[in-house]
Amino acid sequence: MTVASTPSTALLTDQYELTMLAGALRDGTAHRECTFEVFTRRLPYGRRYGVVGGTGRVLDAIENFRFGAAELDKLAADGVVDEATLEWLRDFRFQGQIDGYPEGELFFPGSPLLTVRGTFAEAVVLETLVLSIMNHDSAIAGAAARMVSAANGRRIIEMGSRRTHEESAVAAARAAYLAGFTATSNLEAGRRYGIPTAGTAAHAFTLLHDSEREAFEAQVASLGTGTTLLVDTYDITRGIELAVDVAGTDLGAVRIDSGDVGVLARQAREQLDSLGATRTRIVVSGDLDEYAIAALRAEPVDGYGVGTALVTGSGAPTAEMVYKLVEVDGRPVAKRSSHKESRGGRKAAIRRHKETGTAVEEVVYHVAPGAAEPVLGPHDRFVQIPLLRDGKRVDDLPTLEDSRQRLRHALVTVPWEGLKLSDGEPAIPTVFHTA
Repeated sequence: MTVASTPSTALLTDQYELTMLAGALRDGTAHRECTFEVFTRRLPYGRRYGVVGGTGRVLDAIENFRFGAAELDKLAADGVVDEATLEWLRDFRFQGQIDGYPEGELFFPGSPLLTVRGTFAEAVVLETLVLSIMNHDSAIAGAAARMVSAANGRRIIEMGSRRTHEESAVAAARAAYLAGFTATSNLEAGRRYGIPTAGTAAHAFTLLHDSEREAFEAQVASLGTGTTLLVDTYDITRGIELAVDVAGTDLGAVRIDSGDVGVLARQAREQLDSLGATRTRIVVSGDLDEYAIAALRAEPVDGYGVGTALVTGSGAPTAEMVYKLVEVDGRPVAKRSSHKESRGGRKAAIRRHKETGTAVEEVVYHVAPGAAEPVLGPHDRFVQIPLLRDGKRVDDLPTLEDSRQRLRHALVTVPWEGLKLSDGEPAIPTVFHTA
């Protein structure tokens, strides 16, 4: 069997979506005007808020979502759909409207994160594409935001590429940067998204050399004294001594990657200061998550390197988002299945705030002719923004840097108890005004 070496963007869809498309084209319902919504019924355990991630990547993917000859030939050869459906897919271009929460926005159970309007045919084929991106990126962004909060202003670097799929690694680096990480070790993320990159040598580099001193000398000769030296390959006390001896007191940083990093950081700080390297920073890494970072808050740590916990969502690898049909030809429709209910009708949301700026509730309301819209208070704001109109991206959408600032501001509006790492109620309650 021959396997294609390059993945197809068009086939980032599930067969059941094409099954529905084929059936709807056959009976004429494919052209009904529909509204689909992306939302989550609940936050992952232990989370009090979610962070929207992946919106920009979703828009890129939709704009480039095409079924070329190779994809259509494969569908035909496997008998996935009939000839009429193949012909429809051949000319597919999304021509509908999309509104949604911008990247970096907080979300809660029931928040209408993305509203997709178009014919049933053109909207239904986007389900897997949209959810695969937003569930992944929002999960990473949510975990990363908790880590950034725990770091309390200290530098934090994403370095999890070796712990996930190669494309997920790039997306995870982007989501982490969105959430406030300082840099990534993933060079493709740097090239593709303009994210600052950073990194240092691994233990293999030290082991390659006949002595730790020779390894340090080679790294400093190549990268200068501002580099970060990994000092715990053998004996950390001796490693720090050699690092300062080789690089001098202007050594940029030392990294500790094993052991009780809190205790070792205190000892390292004392030793560095005693050697005159008072400006040399201490970076720690090694299976860190938000809880470990929070526990190190009182230690003399200047930066963190986070890998596995970040790229796996730190215990919540998905944001649990769903993509549901809520309106057909202007008529609300809703799923009634036990524990999987949905609310019919197109919706939007207002975030209400106190005069101090603290958010107090999220009001979700119907958008329809004759539906009452909640009154916008002096400190309230609409959460959704236009994203696509007639299949085209609207002008002046937020950049990745804009989204970083949006999240930073949004977290300031969260009541203090909503920032706790422990389990509890959502930081901001959702109120439904959908009658």
